[in-house]
Amino acid sequence: MRDDIDESGLEPGVPVWAVFGDLMSGLLGAFVLILVCALGMQMELASKLETEVQQRRAEAQRREQLEQALAGPLAAGRVTLNNGRIGISGNVLFAFNSADLQPEGRQLLKSLSAPLAAYLGSRDEILMVSGFTDDRQMRGDARRFADNWELSAQRALTVTRALIEEGMPSSSVFAAAFGSEQAVASNADAEGRSKNRRVEMAPTPRPSSAGTANAKPRE
Repeated sequence: MRDDIDESGLEPGVPVWAVFGDLMSGLLGAFVLILVCALGMQMELASKLETEVQQRRAEAQRREQLEQALAGPLAAGRVTLNNGRIGISGNVLFAFNSADLQPEGRQLLKSLSAPLAAYLGSRDEILMVSGFTDDRQMRGDARRFADNWELSAQRALTVTRALIEEGMPSSSVFAAAFGSEQAVASNADAEGRSKNRRVEMAPTPRPSSAGTANAKPRE
């Protein structure tokens, strides 16, 4: 063993405070690193929370504007509004197993067309009109429809065309069919089946046309 190294493993010329200083510097650096990581995580969480709060505020404002646009029909109980989806009972719009609009249904759609068009225009959104049925098979006069998909599609198209005839721009509305899927009640009894026979209308974001506009036609 070398004579110039004492029992502690340190050279006699190296002061203890220097070793202690190096140790404290290392600890301080580790603490600073942990603090920076913690602050970064906190800022990220704060940013996510702020984004979520803004989204909730925007959604609440959207629902409030939609409620104001449909104040009359909602007060009269002619439509329902749930999570931004406007619901109309199929019995109001159509006779049983029919896709022909009833006078009462036509009048209701006439009262909805203008406020909905104004709402869609102010937000640059479009309206999805969705048709739904119960799960019973086609019978009697309804056999002219292949199945519940076709019946729901025809009803959605009928409502879509009626809204356009009442002044809604055709570029602001489209139809969708769901048949007996997405039931809101049990199909085991007449009351539940009646609730499932419905038409819903939901404002949705307008698809971006940037990709189409920038696409070059094929030669």
